[in-house]
Amino acid sequence: MRALVVERSVPRFAVARLASYASSEWGIRLGPLRLVDIDPPSPPGEGWVEVHPILAGICGSDLSMLEGHTSSYFEPLVSFPFVPGHEVVGHLNDGRRVVLEPVLSCATRSISPPCSACQRGDTGNCEYVSTGHLKPGLQTGYCADVGGGWSATFIAHSSQLHYIPEHISDEEAVLIEPTASAIHAVLSSGMKGASTIAVIGASTLGLCTTAALRDLGYRGLLVVAAKWPIQQELALSLGADKAVEPRQLKGVLRFNTGSFLVGSHLSNGADLIFDCVGSVDTISTSLEIVRPKGRVIMVGMPGVVHMDLSPLWHKEVRLQGAYTYGWEQVNGNRVHSFDLATKLVSTARLGRLVSARYPLDRHEEALVHAMEAGRRDSIKIVFTPQPKRRSRSSAESSKEDST
Repeated sequence: MRALVVERSVPRFAVARLASYASSEWGIRLGPLRLVDIDPPSPPGEGWVEVHPILAGICGSDLSMLEGHTSSYFEPLVSFPFVPGHEVVGHLNDGRRVVLEPVLSCATRSISPPCSACQRGDTGNCEYVSTGHLKPGLQTGYCADVGGGWSATFIAHSSQLHYIPEHISDEEAVLIEPTASAIHAVLSSGMKGASTIAVIGASTLGLCTTAALRDLGYRGLLVVAAKWPIQQELALSLGADKAVEPRQLKGVLRFNTGSFLVGSHLSNGADLIFDCVGSVDTISTSLEIVRPKGRVIMVGMPGVVHMDLSPLWHKEVRLQGAYTYGWEQVNGNRVHSFDLATKLVSTARLGRLVSARYPLDRHEEALVHAMEAGRRDSIKIVFTPQPKRRSRSSAESSKEDST
């Protein structure tokens, strides 16, 4: 079968990193990703099934990895060669549609008894992502044994699969995984005590976080920093009170919170910040605009950053990570974040975020488009690994500029 594969190659990762500073296209062409013919992965035991991707999303973490910008922290948590792709809607051999919950937890690795995190349903913090009968891999898409969504077929354990109702379009379904991440971040944030919230970044994760905040009951001032007009328009449609360019964010919060400037920092500021980018600039901005004793939630995956943490200490700010999903407590009920996300992608019409679809043999085009999405009036770029299968499109079907 045809698949996009990342090989372990220190020189290629290094070249991709250097080339990406000059050109997104050259960073991809010279990097470690190749379209090749491989054998489909074999199920390692009972409970495993084949999944045939219909749509597979290109995530910001995928792009960061391909450009060689990810942290060395992840090196022992992946195995090569791997097929990327963890945002997936696909069909089983019996035709049923599923979305993938990509974390490779104790259940997938046949570890018994499961670790304490998996026993709580907090599979994102599984202790055994590098052990068991699978090669290391914190998620599908980073493990050599299971494949990934950027291929014709991969394998998944039954514990990773969520069946999709008929009324959910393929475009909506491929957004369930990032929406579940956003929901988890919101529910872990302590938002109920906040009167002012800022979301930094309005690509897929930032827009899903904006939608999740409103859907889960936040009614205070919500300001979104969005670089591109298409992002600002969508942020407002998903519930933001204000959607402004990043350079305007501090001024808007200064006015609305009655703050004054102390150097580059606000004296008061927002109660809660969701950083959906994770760069040194956005983390620094978050610490400048959060109020004393406020909270910054890292939703976007950060890399290695060098910055001044004095305001974190002086203002007693809480910096908190938010990774993946699992079982959540909502109004006293135990609900899985994927179930909440399945509802939200439909009610908020998040399928409209899918802007373009590409077959695997046009992967360089697709990845460059994803890197330049905002300036090209796009949000989510996806692959169509099964080109002969017609997707179950929503009324707001994505642009078919790839077919």
